[in-house]
Amino acid sequence: MTLDLVAIGFFATSAPYRWADVLMFAALMACGAVCIEATRRLGMPAGVSRDLLSAWWLPVALLLPPIYALMAPILLQLLLQLRVRPTVLYRRVFSAAAIGLAGATASVVFHTLVPDVSVLARGVGPPIMLAVGCAALFAVLNTALIVIAAHTADPDTRWRDVLWDRESAILDIVELCLGVFVAIACGLNMALLVLALPPVVLLQRSLLHAQLQAAARTDPKTGLLNAAAWQREADTEIVRARRTGETLALLIIDIDHFKRVNDSYGHLVGDQVLISVAATLRCQLRDYDVVGRFGGEEFVVLLPRADISEARRVAERLRTRIGRMAVPADDALITVTVSAGVAIMSIHGDDLIELLAAADLALYRAKELGRDRICVPAVQAVPSPSPESPDDAPA
Repeated sequence: MTLDLVAIGFFATSAPYRWADVLMFAALMACGAVCIEATRRLGMPAGVSRDLLSAWWLPVALLLPPIYALMAPILLQLLLQLRVRPTVLYRRVFSAAAIGLAGATASVVFHTLVPDVSVLARGVGPPIMLAVGCAALFAVLNTALIVIAAHTADPDTRWRDVLWDRESAILDIVELCLGVFVAIACGLNMALLVLALPPVVLLQRSLLHAQLQAAARTDPKTGLLNAAAWQREADTEIVRARRTGETLALLIIDIDHFKRVNDSYGHLVGDQVLISVAATLRCQLRDYDVVGRFGGEEFVVLLPRADISEARRVAERLRTRIGRMAVPADDALITVTVSAGVAIMSIHGDDLIELLAAADLALYRAKELGRDRICVPAVQAVPSPSPESPDDAPA
């Protein structure tokens, strides 16, 4: 943020100001504002969400001096804060700084390589390729700044969880293409922004709608699947396991004496414990394991293709890792333990209800035995009938 302020001060005193540049900047910011207002009623999912505002930031960086690239995200982030969803202010400030620095860097590089930016609108190949390269530079720098900040705030977060995945990479490519197209259109004639605005608004609404659907499946506190979404995913996995004849295990994990944490340190610290436990579960499980928050301090995990020995091993690893976890609270470090019940498909049940009941019974047993342990329900053998049972004996 300090670097962003220094950059603003430097370019504000050294940049030439022309009315044509101010008018183009105002037109692009107006398009960004219309885009925000058109999607305002949809709201914005809590947490990190994506938008298509780069369609307006990139043309500013490519067509105008760097000072405008530094100012554009400040105006649009302020509008998001006031009109869409208020959030923690430092997050807005950091986002504006990261986008501004990335945009200013791309702007400096492009204007150095292409002194006359008007050639971009003539359809000449080299300037367009350079614009694409600078747009890619903008995306890489912006992502790098956000990833470093996220990992610094939570060092336990895996790099692959904050770096690009397939969906975010595709979205960045879409933003890059949109930004370059809008820049070419704006360079030809600013009136063409009227034609560019509707498709960008439509794409923005579609993107936010998809994010809202994903948010409806997610527990807002931990980021895991909520109970309803987890049950749907678990039912799907159980049907698949039945069809293929593969094994499957279910774990119910409960934080021991969680009420004491809330009573001693407050619910905000209790929430941090839940978040840390959820993060540990995600880090220790496979990508295709189905993990969710079942309610309160209880978590559920479905382990496809896991037999009883592997399920015990995974449950024990989770218990050990969570036991080593330390959550800071004032001058103290909070540690918690967990108990878990394990159930195996075809041994303890054949459907989700039976497996949940068996795992819950095992969890209750673990609590009875002193907590901080893993239990598996006993399987009662059914005695085979004797050759001459009383009903079959001769009179």
